[in-house]
Amino acid sequence: MCLVALAIDHSRRFPLVIAANRDEFFKRPAARLAWWTPDAGGPAILSGRDLESGGTWMGLTAEGRLAFVTNVRDPGRNDPSAPSRGRIVPEWLGGRERTDRFWMRTSLSGHNGFNLVAFDFRQGECYWASNDGSSHPVRLERGIHGMSNASLDTPWPKVESLKRRLREGLDSAASVDALAALLFDALADRNEAPDEALPDTGVPRDWERRLSAAFIRTPDGAYGTRCSTLVITEKVHRHLVTHVLERSFSATGVALLRRSTLKNWPPRYTTDEAFTPGEQATVSESELGVATASAKRLRVRSLLKPEPTKKRRGAATPA
Repeated sequence: MCLVALAIDHSRRFPLVIAANRDEFFKRPAARLAWWTPDAGGPAILSGRDLESGGTWMGLTAEGRLAFVTNVRDPGRNDPSAPSRGRIVPEWLGGRERTDRFWMRTSLSGHNGFNLVAFDFRQGECYWASNDGSSHPVRLERGIHGMSNASLDTPWPKVESLKRRLREGLDSAASVDALAALLFDALADRNEAPDEALPDTGVPRDWERRLSAAFIRTPDGAYGTRCSTLVITEKVHRHLVTHVLERSFSATGVALLRRSTLKNWPPRYTTDEAFTPGEQATVSESELGVATASAKRLRVRSLLKPEPTKKRRGAATPA
């Protein structure tokens, strides 16, 4: 992804919402939103797919993991021979590692600069990490976050605009479809930032200007926004229903829409560290790619487990 805003436990009705754009050269082949199984095996992934390197920019599994990456724009440190960053997401989705172990291995794998946001809903956790060499995984708490080709919540104009419109949509939308329409409109914004607000990431100024819009299309039509993706989880009575919508674009501007619905997803976090027989999520697909994830869960209101507070021995208890 190159632009993303996400709301976690910010709204009681819509506890998880992600709105994102992927920008890429149109000559790079890609598959549209669908369920697919990685060559290395593992759980099926719901996502678009990069057909050149075999990875993805954002995906989820019925078992309860979700992740997405953005590249960090730093042309002076870009290594053309580095492994594809799109492989990071399937590795997280198909693994069983805890965040710290996964990050230790991934940060040393020689990728060009990237941001990773990784959810493990069965553990009630979400982390952001970047391989800039100066940061460790940061546990995300409830709220609205945004990111483009810099660190989490770096206040680039298009990041701040998308976060604002996400917040407004959560406050005003009367339905999933209404919220989706508002967010797709925000992701289609072609307004460029004024020169005084442009970041300096090492690319020419005219490119910096073009890349400052939420929706990008270069004059020659070779590069631009390839797809806009929404993940919207709605609370329906005591259950969660998640809608994944992808609007994909061709170089000529033709837009196609795919939609998949997952019932009882994401799974609520539990106190168990591992699955037991009968707790494994099951997937059934139809023409729309409908999946059902069923699991034992606690009666909790939030998706993220509160971070435990360590009480010091002998500490006084407030009166």
